Amino acid sequence: MNDGLSVKNGIVIPLHELEITSSRAGGPGGQHVNKTSTRITVRWHVPSTIALDDAQKARVMQNLQSRLTSEGDLIVHNSASRSQQQNKEEALLQLAHLVRKALHVPKKRIATKVSKGAKEARLKVKSHKSTIKKMRSKRISDSE
Repeated sequence: MNDGLSVKNGIVIPLHELEITSSRAGGPGGQHVNKTSTRITVRWHVPSTIALDDAQKARVMQNLQSRLTSEGDLIVHNSASRSQQQNKEEALLQLAHLVRKALHVPKKRIATKVSKGAKEARLKVKSHKSTIKKMRSKRISDSE
């Protein structure tokens, strides 16, 4: 991770594009929370990145539009641990995961047909059940 954040298949976000800041975390923790800056915020400006080509940028912007700021920054916060270094690693992993997920192109579904044998078997079962139910009913004959 010296040269950048590896996302997938040779896509690496250079570290100079990531703005990493620390701040005080909220929540429980007593005095430790009040005096240490362990919360990590990672900010990445998607439109100006050199890690992705134009099509990939468009895909990331489309799939992560609810997480992007109006300027096109993707922001990830992490304050799960008491360790700043651990929070930094987790935030970077989370950013890589988000980008990897956004770049994923789902396979196109190929429509299939139900086989002729399966159709015939289903209809045969239906007619068999129909005859069973017909045999249950009482028929009043006119000959009595």
